[in-house]
Amino acid sequence: MRALLRTCLVACSVAPAIASVPIGQGNADAARVRNPVAATAESLSDGKRLYQRYCASCHGSNGEGGPGNDLIPAAPDLTDKEWKHGSTDGEIFSVIKNGVPPDLNMVPFGDQITDKEIWNVVNYIRSLAKRN
Repeated sequence: MRALLRTCLVACSVAPAIASVPIGQGNADAARVRNPVAATAESLSDGKRLYQRYCASCHGSNGEGGPGNDLIPAAPDLTDKEWKHGSTDGEIFSVIKNGVPPDLNMVPFGDQITDKEIWNVVNYIRSLAKRN
C-alpha cells in the first residue's frame, strides 16, 4: 500500500512538469530516435536487472502483463506485437522515461534511472518478444 501511495504522490507531483512532454504514441520525433546502446549480453543483463526492479511489479516478471485492479488498469503484455504507445525503440524509450500522461497509468522513470539504463531496458524488453 505504501508503494502505491508513493507512486501516486510521485505521479501527482510530476504530472504538471511532463504534461507538455511528447510521449511515444503518435510521436514521429520519438519514432525516429535510434537506440544508441547495442543489445550486448551486458546490456541485456543490466536491462533485465532494471526491468525486474522497476517494471516487473506491473508488467509481470516475464513481461506478459499484469492483472491490474480497481485503481490501476492492467499493464500491457510486452511480449506481443501490440504496442499502444509506440513500438519503435525511441517510442518505448520515451514512454519509460516520460510515463504515459495524462492519467499516468505508467509513471515516468526518467528521474530514477539514466538514459543508458532506459536503453538497456528497451533492449531487454525487445529480447522478451514471442517468437512466432
